[in-house]
Amino acid sequence: MRLLTFTTLFPNREQPNHGIFVENRLRHLLATGAVESTVLAPVPYFPSGTALFGRWGAFARVPALEIRHGVAVHHPRFPVIPRIGMNVSPFLLHQASRRALRCLLAEGRRFDAIDAHYLYPDGVAAVRLGAEFGLPVVLTARGSDVTQFPDHPVPRRLIQDAVARAAAVITVSAGLRAALLGLGAAADKLTVLRNGVDTQTFHPVDRQAARAALGLTGPTLISVGALIPRKRHHLTIEALSLLPGFCLLIIGEGPERARLAALIERLGLAGRVRLLGPRPHEGLPHDYSAADLSVLASSREGWANVLLESMACGTPVVASDIPGNDEVVQARAAGLIAPANTPEGIATAVRDLWAAMPSRLATRAYAERFGWEETSRGQIGIFRLVIGGEAR
Repeated sequence: MRLLTFTTLFPNREQPNHGIFVENRLRHLLATGAVESTVLAPVPYFPSGTALFGRWGAFARVPALEIRHGVAVHHPRFPVIPRIGMNVSPFLLHQASRRALRCLLAEGRRFDAIDAHYLYPDGVAAVRLGAEFGLPVVLTARGSDVTQFPDHPVPRRLIQDAVARAAAVITVSAGLRAALLGLGAAADKLTVLRNGVDTQTFHPVDRQAARAALGLTGPTLISVGALIPRKRHHLTIEALSLLPGFCLLIIGEGPERARLAALIERLGLAGRVRLLGPRPHEGLPHDYSAADLSVLASSREGWANVLLESMACGTPVVASDIPGNDEVVQARAAGLIAPANTPEGIATAVRDLWAAMPSRLATRAYAERFGWEETSRGQIGIFRLVIGGEAR
């Protein structure tokens, strides 16, 4: 089967961790040998690649074509319009992508289906591409495309239309499936295929060496995620003030960094909280292995990959009580769900887990149940069905 994987969430040379969860799932699907894929991963247009412009300059430096893990990844540009961009971005994305797809077809590439990730704006654009080029579209809903964008009237209607027009829709958690049902999606069109964890990449490493490299001597929490409001790192920082003796490592970058740094200073935690910035994906096992517990305080997630990544390295988790997290954390070997999404709730869960820690071997064994094989089989079955002409 020949797939066109379509998404704005995909790593590139300038942003190696951007949408890496999409690339990881695709790599495991390709490893089955049942499919091949070309990736169309549009990036916003910006006229200058000067570092002065930060992430916008980085978009300009992304190459038009790159090869990642043997897969051709094309990066056409699409315009982004401030203020009104939310409502028009699917149409701008579609216009740029249809030109790129025409070029691929003119070069002799042929596709059996579109494998599209993220419902808005990507999924909306994808179903229009599918209609124009006669290709069935399988959408994957991943998180805020279901839990946030439908709060706005125009995106809500466009998401509902895209789901109705797609041949099939994958959700990465049962919680997202329930939310789509609430938006009126047909139950027989929805399939839950959770994310997996690559247990070869994420595995325990020499713990003492990892701790020494980071200069750790006492109980240590780690929180991995972009420094953006919905990750709610501030709750974990505030929880630390209730956990004497613990220190906290935060890995990630984003617009909240200055605010979090100010909070750390105001609470007098500069000696116990470290903002480490972004880390290469392959370096995260050392950080997880060095920590005692991993904390995720997010307000919304689809399926939080960082939870399984931490567990696969032998580090149990404390996770916020939101839909999806309870599907990942189902036993004490995995960790605990916080009793409340507050600093006090996080601190309580940390203390409870710390008082009776699972063995790191048990936590690793729990994560090993969540490989990619079942998900890849499910994808293959869906694509075979829709390519055969039987829309779900």
